[in-house]
Amino acid sequence: MSSNQASTILDGPATPATATYEDRKSEFIGEACHAESAEEALAFVDAVRQRNPKARHVAYAAIWGGGAGAGERMSDDGEPSGTAGKPIFDVLRQNGLTDCVVTVTRYFGGILLGSGGLIRAYSTAASSAVAAAQQAAIVEATRLHMTVPYALRERTVQLVAACEGRVAAEQFTDVVTMDADVPQGNVERFEALVQEATAAAVVPERAGESRLVRARGDA
Repeated sequence: MSSNQASTILDGPATPATATYEDRKSEFIGEACHAESAEEALAFVDAVRQRNPKARHVAYAAIWGGGAGAGERMSDDGEPSGTAGKPIFDVLRQNGLTDCVVTVTRYFGGILLGSGGLIRAYSTAASSAVAAAQQAAIVEATRLHMTVPYALRERTVQLVAACEGRVAAEQFTDVVTMDADVPQGNVERFEALVQEATAAAVVPERAGESRLVRARGDA
């Protein structure tokens, strides 16, 4: 995976990656999960708060989307400004993450940690949760729309896979209407292969940008 390639977290909100850090009797619980919008991120934060009604703080940071749909949000949740949400956000940025949210829940131990201690604690809990998460690369892709005769469907699907893409949707009528996502660097190769393999019976139409999520270890 290239150093500038974005990644995401695969763990879902029902089973987030979790890690715990303690400092001077305060407990910091980091949780990380996948989120593709502000609504999904805030729903997870609310769920964490409901699970931890006695916690003093639930700070968080989230990054989602690409292009015009991108967004980010963070909150110190009552901690001194810049000591909770920003350290969590910095962990996401340093790991090149998007489409995810990380919360850190603090149970206060009665001893003040100071700004430096808080930054270290929130950063450590967030980093540990991210390290425990299942991560995947995000590949920028092109959505291709195709009308495919039934006799050529299997071959077309094979070519999508050969070009490291995926079939995103299919509709079956008298023909197969197929949408496929192909990595941007492989689109021209895919178009040429389809034209050759189907004698131009299948003509991919570029229908916009998309994204592929590829778990580490996938081809």
